[in-house]
Amino acid sequence: MDPTTFVLVLATGVVTGIVGALFGIGGGLFLIPVLVIGFGLPMHQAIAASIITVIATSSATASVYVEKGISNIRLGMSLEVMTTIGAVLGGLTANYLPGDVLKKIFAVFLAVMALVMWQKARKHGVEKIVIDPGASIQGSYFDQFEQRRIEYSVQKLSTAMVVSFFAGKMSGLLGVGGGIIKVPVMNIVCGVPIKVATATSNFMIGVTAVASAFIYFSHGNIHPFFTAAAVLGVLLGSILGTKLGVKMRSKTILSLFIVLMFLMAARMFF
Repeated sequence: MDPTTFVLVLATGVVTGIVGALFGIGGGLFLIPVLVIGFGLPMHQAIAASIITVIATSSATASVYVEKGISNIRLGMSLEVMTTIGAVLGGLTANYLPGDVLKKIFAVFLAVMALVMWQKARKHGVEKIVIDPGASIQGSYFDQFEQRRIEYSVQKLSTAMVVSFFAGKMSGLLGVGGGIIKVPVMNIVCGVPIKVATATSNFMIGVTAVASAFIYFSHGNIHPFFTAAAVLGVLLGSILGTKLGVKMRSKTILSLFIVLMFLMAARMFF
C-alpha cells in the first residue's frame, strides 16, 4: 500500500469512527462502499475490515460511555442475546429468500421507525422520558450539555427483546449492522433517551462483531494493510465522536439519526 492510499484509508476511518461513535451503528454503512468502490477492495475483505473497525469503535467508545454512566449494561445484554439468536437464524436463511424483497421490507421498516421517532420528537419537544418505579431496569446519567442528571426507566423490555430478535434476523439476512435498528428500538420501544440508546448500542455491537471477526479471519479475508489503516483512523474518529456525543444536544443527535435512517431506507429501497 502506497503512502497516499494509507492516508486516504486513514481519513475514511476517521469519518467512520465519528459516525459510529455518535450514532452507535459501527460505521460499516459508510466504510464498506468506500473500500469497495473507492479502493477496489473485494467485498468480503471490505466487510472483514469493517467488522474489525466495529470492534475498534466499540472498544474506544464503550469504556468512555460506561465510565460516564451513559451506557445501560443490563439493557444492552438483554437485547444482545435475542439479537444474536436472530442474526444466526438470519444468516442461515439468507440464501432462501429473494434479496430485493428483503431490502424493500427492511427499507419500509426503517422508514416507519424513523417516522415514529420524528413524531415523538415533534410531539414531546425532544423525548418523552417515563419514570416507572416498578420497571425492572432503571437508569440515570449526567447530561453535560443540559448540566443535569436525567433519570429514566426501561419500558416494555419483553417487547423490545422480540423486536431485537427481528432486528438481528434482518441484520443477518442483509449483512447490515444491527445498530441502525437497535438504537430506534431502545428509543421508541424501551423509552430510553437517545444518548443512552447510542451509547448502549456502541457497547453491544462490539460483542457481536468479535464472533464474526473469527469467521472472516479463518477464511483469510482480513487484508492487513487496509484493515490496519482503517482501524487507526476509526480509533481516532471514535475518540472525537465520543467527545462530540457527550457534549451535543440530545435533539441534535436525534435529528441527525432520523435523517440517517431515512437516507438508509431510501438507499435500500431504490
